[in-house]
Amino acid sequence: MSRIVTFGEIMLRLAPNGYLRFFQNDQMQATFGGGEANVAVSLANYGMDAAFVTKLPKHAIGQAAVDSLRYFGVDTKNITRGGDRVGIYYLEKGASQRGSVCIYDRAYSAIQLADKSDFNWDEIFEGADWFHFTGITPALGENLVQICKEACIAAKNKGVKISCDLNYRGKLWTRDQARVAMSELCKYVDVCIANEEDAKDVFGIEAENTDIYGGKLNKEGYKSVAKQLMDTFGFEKVAITLRTSISANDNDWAGMLFDGENYCFSKEYHLHIVDRVGGGDSFGAGLIYALLNGKDTQQAIEFAVAASALKHSIEGDFNRVSVPEIEKLAGGDGSGRVQR
Repeated sequence: MSRIVTFGEIMLRLAPNGYLRFFQNDQMQATFGGGEANVAVSLANYGMDAAFVTKLPKHAIGQAAVDSLRYFGVDTKNITRGGDRVGIYYLEKGASQRGSVCIYDRAYSAIQLADKSDFNWDEIFEGADWFHFTGITPALGENLVQICKEACIAAKNKGVKISCDLNYRGKLWTRDQARVAMSELCKYVDVCIANEEDAKDVFGIEAENTDIYGGKLNKEGYKSVAKQLMDTFGFEKVAITLRTSISANDNDWAGMLFDGENYCFSKEYHLHIVDRVGGGDSFGAGLIYALLNGKDTQQAIEFAVAASALKHSIEGDFNRVSVPEIEKLAGGDGSGRVQR
């Protein structure tokens, strides 16, 4: 069984019930989530040996975050305990033409204040096959940029494949900061994951004839984006998610995977969204699973997009689906009929 290590921040998610606005009533749902943690949960659900690495306080909220991962079978033994804060994010789900709103309260969290000495990467990568991180983690501070770099170097020294989802977050750092940091980190990356905005925001690489806000995507333009990314950094593969946003509830969803020779596009799904947070993470997890299990380029992008399509139907950050469910959808059964 392949072993995958992911590294990043897991946060407490506080969200009003349903589609209520912030403090429209006095109740909020409390769950946990975060880019790399979401990937680890998906992979554990697929029967993989998935480990999540971070730093969390020793108090009850920090332990609850650890327990939320253990519930799904994620390996948490390399989570460092210390610091005072668990990062928080507030989510107000959008509907129709009202977009979702995400507010971060993560300053001075345990992982943001982490030190390089908190992680022994040689031990962490013992027996590992794959390492995954996102652009969100180095965005937390220069110390995290250096920790991510140390992790990548250690992974490379052990022959571990590395994937990175660019995941640009303008609320965490500037485009210039992202470009400098990610240009260095991407030297170590084998599989790059991006969307229609990330490549432009981080590296200034833009798909032609595309209007992400007006619902117009030119799939042919993404071939150029993928090739430019590969030519710049020497990636083995580049995956790009393709989202046509019709409204907050209704999106068209597809993806492309470039392996240096073939540009493979998935089928497109029309999504009526329950919760889109974690959709990109479920795509990344599906791609990692597919590649580690020997699927070819077309099969891999179909599996990844189908996994993500199902995530959009599930409340919370975590994708609570199985491999057979994904393969059924990827195989063409998207009817949503009752299973009896």
